[in-house]
Amino acid sequence: MRHAPGPLLTVDVGERTYETTGIDDVLERFIGGRGVATALAHDRIPFDADPYGPENRIYLATGPLQVSEMSFTGRMSLTGLSPLTDGLLSTNAGGYLSREFADTGYSAVEIVGESDELLAVHVTDEGVEFEEVPDLEGATVPEVTEVMDEAHDLASENLITIGPAGENLVRFACVMTYDSRAFGRGGLGAVLGSKNVKTVSFRGDSRHTVDLPEEVQSEIHREAATTDDMMKRQGTTSGTEFINDNFSLPTRYFSEYEFEAVESIGGNAVEEKKYKKEACSVCAFACKLPTRDEERGVETEGPEFETVFSFGSNCGVGDVVDVMISNELCDVYGMDTISCGNSVAAYLAAHDEFGNAELIHDLVEKIALREGEGDLLAEGVDRVHDELGVENFSVKGMEFAAHDGRVLQGQGLSYAVANRGADHMYASMLSLEYSGELDPEGTAGKAERLIERENRNALRDSGIVCAFGGDYVPDESLEELLDAPMEELLDAGGRVVELERHFNNERGMDRADDRLPYELPDLESSIEEYYELRGWSDDGTVPGEQVAEYANAD
Repeated sequence: MRHAPGPLLTVDVGERTYETTGIDDVLERFIGGRGVATALAHDRIPFDADPYGPENRIYLATGPLQVSEMSFTGRMSLTGLSPLTDGLLSTNAGGYLSREFADTGYSAVEIVGESDELLAVHVTDEGVEFEEVPDLEGATVPEVTEVMDEAHDLASENLITIGPAGENLVRFACVMTYDSRAFGRGGLGAVLGSKNVKTVSFRGDSRHTVDLPEEVQSEIHREAATTDDMMKRQGTTSGTEFINDNFSLPTRYFSEYEFEAVESIGGNAVEEKKYKKEACSVCAFACKLPTRDEERGVETEGPEFETVFSFGSNCGVGDVVDVMISNELCDVYGMDTISCGNSVAAYLAAHDEFGNAELIHDLVEKIALREGEGDLLAEGVDRVHDELGVENFSVKGMEFAAHDGRVLQGQGLSYAVANRGADHMYASMLSLEYSGELDPEGTAGKAERLIERENRNALRDSGIVCAFGGDYVPDESLEELLDAPMEELLDAGGRVVELERHFNNERGMDRADDRLPYELPDLESSIEEYYELRGWSDDGTVPGEQVAEYANAD
């Protein structure tokens, strides 16, 4: 298999030291990105680590396709022990960071330890510099970018940054890049905050080469540029009305299945606020959504569909500009819009305040700063639902995405067993059920397809290929790009899923954590079938000998 080139760079922010290590054996088995980072994290983070402790490690990793000039490859992967789920978790972001990172010559960067002063860490192909930045305490993401630009000629594409939410250990704090692109789910921004790292920059001139087939790259790039796709105009919001009318758009903290004001927050409403095209690094698809409303003085990137759900329908808000403001506040302060919006929606449910946009915006700021009731909500729904007196709409501590598992029941099965909880991107069963390829009713007989989807998405996140490139990067192209048959590639993806599960098992997670806050037909038997097909034990744990061949399973 083709894989990401380059060594691992370990940065100890407590000792202010760094070293490089050859990891060719890991790269050869796990390709790059999420795969390599998961393998490293599994072997190097203690199973009993505190997510906020110095022993936790965070990994930024690239794949072999990030040295190409092909569309759908402007992404990076971030992995660590999550303070939201208490398990091993990977998330990824687009933007322009991937090429800047590749220029340093490293395949992965590992950050460990805990600084006694707020730091900016500058990674180059010549080494690492540690800069104390006490003046950036409490700074927003754009404010950090401005300071780094003035002081070091570092732009937003060179940086990963946390906002006040990360410093204040909000459990769903993001790591941001390019100011508006988020390593969104799972709270890894709080991990950087616990290490007292405000920003990390990447710059160099040592990019490795990978011998990728030019004809395949050119065809994918050409298709991305010339295809008339609704996502180029409306991003992921293009399906909002369709989902609301034919399936479910969770509304008012999951108490309703459709939103009466969907047209005022859906794809057409967002497109009306879009004022230019935007893309990720070298991508011709250009599906991003720079939006503005001059009357109310808001400019942001988005909202995408998940934010339209979390801060729109689920909060009972029918004004797209109000949703845009919530989106921008989360970007500026550095928070996951899904978890933040759902936590706010839980508060609105408890206090009968659905639709109160002014209160919502106030709560978002208070969460980021951990002030007043925001300090409670910063813990996330799983930890505060009892105090609020609302149902616990989360799995493994992670708040639900918009794609309703009560209606898309294969997606519901995916939420139940996914290692990182209620995240729609872990297997994306939703796409099969929306399209009619799978009947959305029931969970029986879907376990085998779910496993294939989990393995495929882990492979995608290791490559790294954007999720929106699925129709443009078919199996035969991926086989040529990564120089291996699909069966072998999917096996590599399966190893990633298994290592995540094994790590979480070692932290005490088992079948009891594979649950939903609602009932689905045949769910228990479908979970049993899933375990059996994976070769796992009846209690949802991975036998140690099963991972011993490709990881340290002690």
